[in-house]
Amino acid sequence: MKHTGAYLARFALEQLGVQYTFGIPGVHNTELYDELNNSETITPVLVTHEMGAAFMAEGVSRTSDSVGALVIVPAAGTTHAMSGIGEAFLDGIPMLVISGGIRRDSGKSFQLHQLEQGPLVEGITKGYFLVQSHADIIPTLYRAYDAAIQDTPGPVFVEIPSNILLFGGQVETLPEYKKSFNNPSLDNTKIEQAAQMLLNAKRPGLYVGWGAHQATHLLIELAETLQMPVSTTMQGISVFPHDHPLHAGMGFGKSGVPAAKEAFADVDCLLAVGARFGELATGSYGLPVPANLIHLDINPNVFDKNYPSTISICADATEGLQALVEKLKTISPPGQLPRPSSNLPKLIHEKKTDYFHEWELHDSQGRVNPYLFFRSLRQKLARDAFVLLDDGNHTFLAAELFPSFESRHLISPTDFNAMGYCVPAAIGAKLSNRNKQVVGIVGDGGLLMTGLELLTASTLELGVIIFVFHDGELGQISQFQKIPLNRKTCTILGDIKIEGLALATGAHFIGMQQNSQIDAKIDEALRVSATGRPVLVDVNIDYSRKTCFTKGVVSTNLSRFPLGEKVRFIGRALKRHLLEQGE
Repeated sequence: MKHTGAYLARFALEQLGVQYTFGIPGVHNTELYDELNNSETITPVLVTHEMGAAFMAEGVSRTSDSVGALVIVPAAGTTHAMSGIGEAFLDGIPMLVISGGIRRDSGKSFQLHQLEQGPLVEGITKGYFLVQSHADIIPTLYRAYDAAIQDTPGPVFVEIPSNILLFGGQVETLPEYKKSFNNPSLDNTKIEQAAQMLLNAKRPGLYVGWGAHQATHLLIELAETLQMPVSTTMQGISVFPHDHPLHAGMGFGKSGVPAAKEAFADVDCLLAVGARFGELATGSYGLPVPANLIHLDINPNVFDKNYPSTISICADATEGLQALVEKLKTISPPGQLPRPSSNLPKLIHEKKTDYFHEWELHDSQGRVNPYLFFRSLRQKLARDAFVLLDDGNHTFLAAELFPSFESRHLISPTDFNAMGYCVPAAIGAKLSNRNKQVVGIVGDGGLLMTGLELLTASTLELGVIIFVFHDGELGQISQFQKIPLNRKTCTILGDIKIEGLALATGAHFIGMQQNSQIDAKIDEALRVSATGRPVLVDVNIDYSRKTCFTKGVVSTNLSRFPLGEKVRFIGRALKRHLLEQGE
């Protein structure tokens, strides 16, 4: 059989279940775009910038069972997309990046976009694959896909030279895709040891991350069986339902909300599942992890990096938790499980209620109170609505104030922590979930980076709602500056007319100035978005009250300073605050 490389690439992507590709066509991939246009199952999506393309693909992978894919030009397309590729790499999200390449048959040098892409993407992908022939295309894409989804998932990069895409070549077969790998085998001895340790603990606790996002039902069963308080990482925040009586909050310790601090205060054995104990997840490594730590993760490289584990179990979260639940049932003495309900749910409920009440009473001085906004949004959204965040102060406000009920339905950039994530990621999520409500919450700084992608939403008639928390600053960093430095350097933004962006991109504009407008403006946004038109809501947000996370991280980091430096920092802060009061 003789086929063009573009046809073979399209065939492979169809076999892999890819539904959308994102990017911008150019001379090195135009033949592939033409083939994708012929596909009955794949829709190529034009974006305004390849960074937006990568975030859209990430949004697809995070909120659906399809892997997000890019089709980009080499060099400039690759460097533009690297923020989204890096986000997928550090956050463990599968992604297929397909790049056209320079001609390898001409013998010419200094070609347009000629750049060695392998070394460029080596540090932010799970693998770089250069296609050498037509017969190599389908097997290479299948190998790349397997690499993207196995173990800790991540992005892979496939470069197909433009001469192979353009011209026909001989292939013997068009093979169907078959998965070629298995999950790590379970160590039953460690499963039994872990089960015994949990049974012997007076107050076991459960700490879960994104790696457990497909195992929510088992997490609930385990928590209820052992009456364990449950805390999550930032990335895994939606993995455990927030309205479950044993859900305490994100993190614990100094950077946790009161419910999490209290619920985990006397935990003597911690089971961590699908969590890497990264800097953001632990509040700058301030998590008070007990000596008895059981760490279950599919990647053995995460064990003992920041917190030593007593028992480490290398396993897929669902398989490992299923084995652990079954083992607990077989080795527990008759009548010991499930453990009788304690006063823990009552404690968690009371602490959550008190914390929300403090926020409700907070005087926002004519601006929008974050808690009142999130309370109204939660009441008005469907239970299965998707909410996507950006990097910024709003991220941690949402983590503390907005309950999420279903796994993978509250999404944020985490370890790579790229600003500009929200708008394109929300578009990707909406493409994959057209019948669901999709909401984005972004700071004004993040909006400036990728807000033009609202044009993509308008073109595709995607009714996403983007709430812009507008305070005129890079809020999270300006707070980190203000507390110890009492000044803000390069974190004050220009005067942004957000209504102008809505006009330019075809989005419906709504202004929300004060608390009394919250309900009506959210209702309007939901009504318009249901017609297929994107909505941009300018929220006059109040950031004056700091989150527990922000205060906890500042305190944790300051406590680690050498004594002399600590005195210098505290002294400088006091001096500047006193000078400000005297002016």
